[in-house]
Amino acid sequence: MATLVYLLTLEPTASFWDCGEFIACSYKLLVPHPPGAPLFLLLGRLFSLLSFGDSSKVAVLINMLSALSSAFAVLFLFWSITLLAKKLVLPRPTPAGPARPVPTRGQALLMQAAGVVGALAFAFSDSFWFNAEEAEVYAMSALCTATVVWLMLKWENRADEPDSDKWLVLIAYVIGLSIGVHLLNLVAIPALGLLYYHRRQPAPTLRGSVVTLLISSVIVGVVLVGVIPGLPSLAGSFEVFFVNSLGLPFNSGVVGFVLLLLGLLGLGFRVSHQRQSRLLNTVLLGFTFILIGYSCYLIVPIRSGYQPTINQNGPRDVLSFVSYLKREQYGSRPLLYGPHLFAQPIAQEDAGPRYVREGQQYVVAERRQELIYRDEDKMLLPRMYSDGTSTASQRAAAYRQWVDIQEGVKPTMGQNLAFLLRYQMGHMFWRYFLWNYVGRESDVQHAGVLWPFASHEALPERVADSKARNNFLALPLLLGVLGMVYQVRRDSRNALVVGLLFLFTGLAIIVYLNQPPLEPRERDYTFTGATYAFAIWIGLGVLALAEALKRVLNADTARAAVALLLGLVVPGLMLAEGWDDHDRSDRFTSVDAARNLLNSCAPNAILFTNGDNDTFPLWYAQEVEGIRTDVRVAVLSYLNTDWYIRQMMNRAYKSQPLPISLPADRYRQGTNDYLPYVENPNVSSVSLPDFMQLVKADSDLLKVSYGDGGPTLLSFPSPKFYLPVDTAAVKKLGIIPPGRRGQLVSQMEFDIGKGAMEKRHLVVLDILAANQWKRPVYFATSVARPEDHMGLDAYFQLEGLAWRVLPLKNPNDDPREEAGYLAKDLLYQKLMQQFAYRGLNNPTVFHDENGQMFPANYRAKFARLANAYLAAGDPATAKKLADKCLDVMPDRAIPYDFYTPQLLPALVAGGEQTRANQLFDLLLDRAQRALTYYSNPAHALFDRELSQQLATIQQLYLAAQQIGDERRANQAFQLLQPYLQQ
Repeated sequence: MATLVYLLTLEPTASFWDCGEFIACSYKLLVPHPPGAPLFLLLGRLFSLLSFGDSSKVAVLINMLSALSSAFAVLFLFWSITLLAKKLVLPRPTPAGPARPVPTRGQALLMQAAGVVGALAFAFSDSFWFNAEEAEVYAMSALCTATVVWLMLKWENRADEPDSDKWLVLIAYVIGLSIGVHLLNLVAIPALGLLYYHRRQPAPTLRGSVVTLLISSVIVGVVLVGVIPGLPSLAGSFEVFFVNSLGLPFNSGVVGFVLLLLGLLGLGFRVSHQRQSRLLNTVLLGFTFILIGYSCYLIVPIRSGYQPTINQNGPRDVLSFVSYLKREQYGSRPLLYGPHLFAQPIAQEDAGPRYVREGQQYVVAERRQELIYRDEDKMLLPRMYSDGTSTASQRAAAYRQWVDIQEGVKPTMGQNLAFLLRYQMGHMFWRYFLWNYVGRESDVQHAGVLWPFASHEALPERVADSKARNNFLALPLLLGVLGMVYQVRRDSRNALVVGLLFLFTGLAIIVYLNQPPLEPRERDYTFTGATYAFAIWIGLGVLALAEALKRVLNADTARAAVALLLGLVVPGLMLAEGWDDHDRSDRFTSVDAARNLLNSCAPNAILFTNGDNDTFPLWYAQEVEGIRTDVRVAVLSYLNTDWYIRQMMNRAYKSQPLPISLPADRYRQGTNDYLPYVENPNVSSVSLPDFMQLVKADSDLLKVSYGDGGPTLLSFPSPKFYLPVDTAAVKKLGIIPPGRRGQLVSQMEFDIGKGAMEKRHLVVLDILAANQWKRPVYFATSVARPEDHMGLDAYFQLEGLAWRVLPLKNPNDDPREEAGYLAKDLLYQKLMQQFAYRGLNNPTVFHDENGQMFPANYRAKFARLANAYLAAGDPATAKKLADKCLDVMPDRAIPYDFYTPQLLPALVAGGEQTRANQLFDLLLDRAQRALTYYSNPAHALFDRELSQQLATIQQLYLAAQQIGDERRANQAFQLLQPYLQQ
């Protein structure tokens, strides 16, 4: 049943976030972001072959891999529950009785009923069902966890058999394989270790259990640190020594290390046989099979060596592979001991070299630096810390929503633990857990738990009418608690094992992740292991129901049947409530957005993007469906790294290398990572070509030093830059629209601001200087940060979902208005004729919060263009645009947002006064209701939603003024007035 449900609700193409990247990398065995998921990619590649050359089927086939992984995880959970239920239903074996009692028909039905109810409850839980619909690693990770738990229970039943250790070896192999998917599987080891101890010891003690948990935790640490990055790190040390010191060829050190490791393993097996040590032999076999499973990671450096089009971090040799495994590009978070939020570094220390191949040796590319803090600025279990990506005050404001801390004052341990309990455990775990087994308020980020009999009164329509508003009446929770109590009373040892599985896959992960309060999206998918463990208790709750029915039903079979029917109410309710918000069968938003963005660009364009959701779908569209491979997508955040810049200088399909003139030593990591602004009064403005020549030459004219013995950096002396334009050559290129010929400038002048220039900005400036307008250069309109525009807004031309940079100055450029000159005819053609809007007019399709962001982007373009035609005296065209926008994205499918009021003047000018009035009144009523809700201090986390409602009212006010409706303008102003000072 789970398989059927997942296949019926499967997304037919790539979802947002990492799915587009994983599908593309699976299809062509490319290298995704660290630490990768090679086993998932290999299996995804096999599934993609079933497309038989039809690339449009690749996405659904790889999505199907997740669906089948989830379905098999449900199957293994069913088997695990029945094994645990068997211990509760059947009498304990006695010396006089059979070793394996045969269940009666009623007992067999009852055990099956427990398995069915628990497995289906997990199958239809919110987070797990979500993972089953898309090409992400979490479904397969859940399958690995479910497989390991089932194997351990199978071993427990056969522990007395001579060959029982084969089950332990198989478990080790599955754990090794799971490393190639996700590391979540490792946290199940302590619970399994306890099960092993209780089974092997005839009289287990509390002290022995604690020692077992400690040993199991050490095993997790050994695999997590000693095996996964540790062994490749040792191989890297061998490699550097063999190549640099002994003069041997590349990879000789890796071969030497592998031979040494194999020799040590062989010696260990020989000792185990000589001493007849079963334990040592089993441990060595387990370690060997973990390595065999882990060996799937070899696909990463192998494929990276072929320089594929997606090759994140470029881990082609063992040294870069270690950096890839350690996720060094993402930085680190303090775990057990470290600096607090307001701690200031006092020094830096050498954290080791980073080697790269150069000639016939490895040379030091940079010396990694580690910040040093005063001892008094460190604390145990630091939960409130700085990540280096935002200022301490910005970070503190987010922490202050949870704990009352003072600016610049070291948090106390009480405040530290309060944040752990309130946010990390309460908001980021228990809220997610209760979403799955109690109910969820909506799909809005930070949405709370929907408790039974919750009222709809005073709720915004966005919340009250959300398909993601699911109320399970807390029945799954109650049945699970009933099953937990029942197991604790009847089989406390196995109850402890399940409890530890719940603890380590839930709260322990919270402590390990140390999540900050600034997450870009909900992270509930991380904790499906805990919902899996609780589903075991939901299944065992059926046994408790049967026990309660003994008073009214004596027959075992009838009692089991009734308990089954009562238990099935839980997954039945979860299926009914969750279907509409988990059905993605007609959702095409992400891929259509990617297609439309690529088709916004002229041939052979360079497109700068920013972030996962406007980049990974593009990768999917180009790599899998072959859409607009002439466009080179350049991710701004990745341009801060040398490996990505190097890759951008290679050809990719129809796209030529990017025109980057910087030599490799000028963009190598650790060099020109950022250039500070150091004012030179003698330099009023900087010639961009001259500046780039000085950077290439590492000129002393730009160098500044920080402190005695501090680093020497290149700087820029003025925020004002200019780029000379060869107007004659530009005219010959034919890139100037007929109506803009008078706006061609001989010199582009722009102000990049006085903040530090990052490497990515340096690369963009280099491309602008070197390109000479030969290739079109675009910024996606989702690149919204002013520092990434680098003051070029006056030279932007809006051509769909991207701004083109042209040597034409917009005469109407106003920083207070939307950026970009409006190429009306070109934008009209794209919005009305070229862009795809599949499913956006279908009210049965659920578009979650992320899925509504890109339709809002379309509405913004429709509204702006309609008002431009209106201002040009063409109300008929303006109304066509408004009608098209409202037709392809109606309110019943994509709820109106703060761009919709901008369509009102076009409707009125087109003779639709009544319709415009109705739309105005509808939006104002919604905004008033939402303001009342979100202004409540209890909803302080929804500041984004509050800002959106205020923006909607502001747009309503401006629209009413534009059409001369003073009464409605006054209504909007009165609603807005209390918030103006804020």
